[in-house]
Amino acid sequence: MIGIVMGSDSDLPVMQGCVDFLQKMDIPYEITVASAHRSPARALEYASSAKGRGLKIIIAAAGMAAHLAGVLAAHTTLPVIGVPVDSSSLNGLDALLSTVQMPPGVPVATMGIGKAGAKNGAILAAQILALADDRLAARLVAFKEEMAREVEEKAQRLVGSA
Repeated sequence: MIGIVMGSDSDLPVMQGCVDFLQKMDIPYEITVASAHRSPARALEYASSAKGRGLKIIIAAAGMAAHLAGVLAAHTTLPVIGVPVDSSSLNGLDALLSTVQMPPGVPVATMGIGKAGAKNGAILAAQILALADDRLAARLVAFKEEMAREVEEKAQRLVGSA
């Protein structure tokens, strides 16, 4: 259901939280590497064939010039979620700006830079899919409740130690 595309296999450690969350939510995914600059034909083919392969959403991660999400969005009508990767001397700011500054008509939902953005990309994808899947929606509610419980437990431990 979800396609994860990375500009380089070196982006996998950043995207691991995305993969882990999709697995936790039992959402099928595929993962590959395609570069907007080094393999533009592969990126075009991936995006243009995604819907026919049953994908519903694409999550694209890239660093530096980070045109991958935009290139994919230009060649599909599926929602594209961009994850800027902090792989340059600019700590991902270049990737953020390249991903978020899309021209009208080619939207990319851009997450934050790095690992938090990768996990949020998976969560946003799950929330989109949950609009038509009540079981997934229930798993997301349980996830949010689990986060709230963890915060309460941490707060109680701090209060108890003061």
